[in-house]
Amino acid sequence: MTEFREIRFEPIDLNTVSTHSGHLAVFVDTSDDAQGQSGIVQRIDRLTRGLIERAAQSVAWNKLADGECLRLNSPAGVNAEAIHLMRLPRRASRDLARQAGAALARSVGDAELTVLAGRQRNIAEIAFGLMLRSYAFTDHKTADQDDSGAFTLMVDNVDSAVSKFIPLAAVAEGVFFTRDLTNEPANVLTTTEFANRLKSLEEAGLAVEIIDEDQMATLGMNALLCVGQGSVAPSKMVVMRWNGGVEGEAPLALVGKGVVFDTGGISLKPAGGMEEMTMDMGGAGVVAGTMLTLARRGAAANVVGLVGLVENMPSGNATRPGDVVTSMKGDTIEVINTDAEGRLVLADVLWYAQETFAPAAVVDLATLTGACIIALGHENAAVFSNDDVFANALLRAAEREQEGAWRMPLGKSYDDLLKSPIADMKNIGGRPAGAITAAQFLQRFVKNDVPWAHIDIAGVARVPKDLPLSPKGCTGWGVMTLNRLVAERFETEED
Repeated sequence: MTEFREIRFEPIDLNTVSTHSGHLAVFVDTSDDAQGQSGIVQRIDRLTRGLIERAAQSVAWNKLADGECLRLNSPAGVNAEAIHLMRLPRRASRDLARQAGAALARSVGDAELTVLAGRQRNIAEIAFGLMLRSYAFTDHKTADQDDSGAFTLMVDNVDSAVSKFIPLAAVAEGVFFTRDLTNEPANVLTTTEFANRLKSLEEAGLAVEIIDEDQMATLGMNALLCVGQGSVAPSKMVVMRWNGGVEGEAPLALVGKGVVFDTGGISLKPAGGMEEMTMDMGGAGVVAGTMLTLARRGAAANVVGLVGLVENMPSGNATRPGDVVTSMKGDTIEVINTDAEGRLVLADVLWYAQETFAPAAVVDLATLTGACIIALGHENAAVFSNDDVFANALLRAAEREQEGAWRMPLGKSYDDLLKSPIADMKNIGGRPAGAITAAQFLQRFVKNDVPWAHIDIAGVARVPKDLPLSPKGCTGWGVMTLNRLVAERFETEED
């Protein structure tokens, strides 16, 4: 797993600040009611012979918004290579504090950084932003990788900052785990290697079970198995359990699509961009990262995470367009397009989750359709649900974590597009409303009394540009949202 940059919290010591190597960061209070600047800013300004005051009067400084910083290189009077001057109200909101931390991480790069935070509000959130934005996946680079410097936050109250940061560090670990999984090439993250990495989460306190092809065949999971039958990689289902809530209380079930590589099968994808199909297991990655976060922070909830791991390859044994398979539920499916494989995987895992665990609610996540990207771009995940209350709770959690999500419709007219002349249903409904018909397909494998949400993360699991809290590439979208959903809706309150 990608190593965290070391985060340290230390008491503020202005007497030694001039001797610090690496980079320094100071906050300029931009509150409307600011009564002058802090002693920290005044001390740095004196040491640097008025550099801070001059910078604060510059055109570049005045063009910045709150949460952005100005880098001042080679400052006189201190040993630091650079000073990062951050515009931030002292009582900045949680989101703005995260943004400020991320901005510092971008500005600093790999250098060691000392943040003179003092009494700044939401210091733990600043550290969280630093962590998330400092992520870099370099496991397969052979060039020497210089060790990244530590982040030291000098604060007035170390104990308070540490206690607030610990649960955020658990979230960051889950996000990093998801990003790592989603970034891995398919020749490294095979179905077997994926299952082994999830098995290692037992160290964090999860109970993990790996279900093999023979067991799934006995269960009748032919929809899932037909996807992987063209590959030499064995299909697997992995079940991760966290029992932190009341004994016997129905769990929340998280279900993830884990297609470690998707060629499209016999319905072969175009060559251009196919290399990005290493991320087609993004839904399973989010489920895994969320389960790790819940275990690390000791969530007071019962949650089960289930992922179907397959590889979709063309071969003499691959499923053909026109084949009919029987799902675990017993419904028959005419496979019109073998590139609509994720819903076949999810159908059986969804049914297994309900039959085995009788969950209080179900969320499935998948990089399911290109149609989702056409509809919402890379800004929002598409959310579909059979329950307004549950959907609103999920959307509220996403909004609070600043992870874009937008609810999409369901309806019988879309469902009718899945009619097959020879089976109970087709696996696609044609090009119109492709993301919706995919959700309609999945809804057929959700019991009527089970609150359910399907999240199509095709556009947000991997993005082509930098985001505030992540570099371009794999984002780990959903770990923060699902963690908050669990905390706000499923955790057991202590007496």
